[in-house]
Parts: sequence; C-alpha cells; structure tokens
Amino acid sequence: MDLCGGIRSRRVALKAIVTQKTGGGGTEMSYGETTDEQPLSPAARIFREPNFNCYIIAIMGCKTKIDPDVIKAGLETTLLKHPRFSSIQVASEGKSGEMNWVRTKVDLDNHVIVPELDPNMESLDQFLEDYVSDLTRTAIDMSKPLWELHLLNVKTSEAEAVGVFRIHHSLGDGMSLISLLLACTRKSSDGGALPTIPVQKRAATGTSGSWFLWVLSSVLAVLHLLWNSTVDIFKFLATSVFIKDTDTPLKGGRGVGFTRKRFVHRTVSLDDIKLVKNELKMTINDVVLGVTQGGLSRYLNRRYGESKMDEEATRKRNNLPKHIRLRAALLVNIRPSTGIQALADMMDNKSEAKWGNWLGYVLLPFKIALHDDPLDYVREAKATIDRKKISLESMFTFVCATIIVKSIGQKAAALLCHRILSNTTMSYSNVVGPVEEISFCGHPIVYLAPSVYGHPHALTIHFQSYMDKMTIVLAVDQDVIPDPQRLLGDLEESLKLIKNVVMSRR
Repeated sequence: MDLCGGIRSRRVALKAIVTQKTGGGGTEMSYGETTDEQPLSPAARIFREPNFNCYIIAIMGCKTKIDPDVIKAGLETTLLKHPRFSSIQVASEGKSGEMNWVRTKVDLDNHVIVPELDPNMESLDQFLEDYVSDLTRTAIDMSKPLWELHLLNVKTSEAEAVGVFRIHHSLGDGMSLISLLLACTRKSSDGGALPTIPVQKRAATGTSGSWFLWVLSSVLAVLHLLWNSTVDIFKFLATSVFIKDTDTPLKGGRGVGFTRKRFVHRTVSLDDIKLVKNELKMTINDVVLGVTQGGLSRYLNRRYGESKMDEEATRKRNNLPKHIRLRAALLVNIRPSTGIQALADMMDNKSEAKWGNWLGYVLLPFKIALHDDPLDYVREAKATIDRKKISLESMFTFVCATIIVKSIGQKAAALLCHRILSNTTMSYSNVVGPVEEISFCGHPIVYLAPSVYGHPHALTIHFQSYMDKMTIVLAVDQDVIPDPQRLLGDLEESLKLIKNVVMSRR
C-alpha cells in the first residue's frame, strides 16, 4: 500500500501564520477580519505537533438526500457562531511565537465539500469506506479554520446520504466537539427543541449512623484514593519509560500514527446492553467494556491460532499466550460537561461556557482470556472501572502535560504523550447520544459514527449510543488488522453471548 502521500502531508508540522499588529491593536489579515486573539491551550498546542497531528471524524448517515444549500444556511446560524470554527491559528509577532486563535471571515465553499459522484457505482458502502479512509492521507489547509464537512449523496445500506465532518483535534476535545455538533441538531419531532441526552445519576452516599463511622469511612476513602492514585501515577510514569504492552496482532509498530486508517462500524441493540446492565445492576460503561474485553479475547484467540489447520478446533481451543499486557488509552475530559444547552447558547452568544482541550489520560487494562462464563468479562470490567473512578490519574496527567508545555514546550509534551500511547495498544471511548431521532439542518439522522486518527495506535474503538441503538466504530490500520469486520463480528458475538447467559439465568 502506497502511503507516501499520506505520510508526506501529515509529517510536516502545521506552519504558523504570522500576523502583524495594527495601530488599533487588532490583527491584520488580507483574507480575514480584525478581532480579538486568544492563546491556544496547552493541549491544543500539543495537537499541532507533527507526531501528534490528530483529527476527529464524525460520520452522519441521513434518511434523505442532502441539500448543500440548506446545510450551508444552517451552518451560518449555528457552527460558524462558535469562535473556534471561525478562527485560524496564528503566531504572534516576536521571538516567543505564541500561537493564538484569531477570528476570520469564513467562506463556506472552502469548508463544505460536495464531490461529484456516480450514483451507479458498485458497492457504495465500500466507496464510503474508501472515501473516508482517503481523508486520513491529507491535512486541512492551515490558512482557514481547521474543519470540513463532506456531503456524499450516495445511498448506502444504512442511509440515503452521508455527511462526514473532519475537525482538527486542536479545536477541542472529542466529547466537547461531538456535544457541539449535537447542539447544532434538533429533535425531528420538534424542530425547535434540542436533543435529549441521558444524564448518569450519581449513587447516593449514606450518612446514617454514628459520626465516628462516618469519619472512619471518610478517612478510609481518602486513603483508598491516595493509594490508587499513587499506583496509577507510578504505572503511568513507568509506561513513559519502559513498560510496554505485549506485541499482539492488535498492536501497531513504529510510524503507525502516520499510516492510512480505515473506519468501519456496526450497530447493535442498546436495549440488549440495558438488559444486561439492569440484570447485573451495573452501568452501560461496565457492560460495553466487558463486551469489548470478550470480543478482543475472541479475536486474538483466532489470530494466534491462524497457523492451525482446523478452524473449528482453533476457535474452541485456547491459543492465547499467558500474561498478555493490553491497555487502552482513555481520554478523560477534566472539565465538567458543559451540556448541549450551554453550547447552543454559546453559539447564540448567550453563554460564557468554557471551551478547549482539557484532557487527561487514563490507562485502562484489558484482561485477555477465554472464560467459560461470559459474564466474567463484565465483572472484570466493572472491577476495573470502579477502581479507576477512585483515582486522580487523569488529573495528574492533565496537570503534568500543562506544566511541561509551559516550562519546556509543546514538543517535549507531545513526545511524552506519543511515547506513552506507543507503549499501549489501543484507544477506547464511549459517548452517550440522543434518546430520540434528531435532524441536522432539517436532515433526519439514521446513525452517528465518530472516531479519531493521527495518534500512534493501530486500533481505536468507539461506542456511540443513539436512540435505541449502539454503534461500534473501529479505526484500524489494515496492515495490522486486515479483517476489521471480523473484529466487529467478535464484539457483536460477545454481546450476544453475555445477553444469552443473562436471559437464561432470569
């Protein structure tokens, strides 16, 4: 596979646009307007580095054909009012070269891309995969705001047309950007209402009993937090130096962050996941992590047994090596969730909601094994998540990265982040979506499939809920994972086995 074009376009650092100050203190650009400047956050500066040049992809399947003029008119009244989507990154005059966001006029014709397509093409699903995959070989022009929307009026097996957002990660963290896109949508049943996003309820903490027991439990909780945080921080630092994941068939090699990625997805029933959640008295996060653990174990068992002749025996036999270390890097939004309403108000200049990349890392271990009882995957996942909840690992990594950027520079911080990710196997995320059908600029949406590329992982797994469905999205390097559809099948089968056991024990 020829990767020269993609590597050449992605290895080069995003070149800074230098501006000159006018007498009034503004920024003078021949193609823009003079407005206020805001410095890039430390995380945004890291995402500018050539070895960490990340983009977010958000694929939206629509029920109807897409009208580009309607989309552009909708963007004028929503997304373009957000400062990051109408700003460019410029370097201040002087030796410091500090990067700032500077507002500019946006020409939507440079951002909304409508390619001429042959409606009689064979295998339109494959065409869509190839089109999105080709985007990972190019970079967005730095002289304009760093986002694009590709409108593809092709009928696939799931949708009548598809919209593909590509957004540079320096514009914001993934959770905030997806929430912002949802804030640009409205309920299909009520064109003036924002989508409804479920809010996870916090478990109530008991305060009954004597004050002594309350004090004792509080002290034990603090000690538990300190111990978990100390262990996690030590492992995080050790990962940056010498601890590496096992070289499994899922782990990418050197330079995997620059290779072409392929995005595939599959939709499963959210009701099945909720059934397991309710019966086991867990959370949806617990269940999907357990499903992932079971699916990865099935997939790796097959890959390790590929040399055996009997496929049926290979599937049933345990071919897994002992003591596999496989960890996922999980990005955590340090800032409390802004909420869709606040983001919608931000675009109407009615909100002072904060924006930017406020990210910390959590290293999430997966136990790769074949269990006779599929529920063991979910139990192990719950134990892992419960422990990670009582830790300051994400806050430490956020503060650490911020200090390094401000004291040494973003190149050192990007190198550290790149090294840690290179020593782990994959990225993982789970995002809650609307509970009812939504429309984007009047176009009803069938499915949402977000992901990310540009980081040094050969595999990224993303779960996105929408209505009564859960979409599993994979971003893979096909040189490492040549059969992503089989991996999707293993994840789907993992959920089926877990559900069947729960049903049989009801």
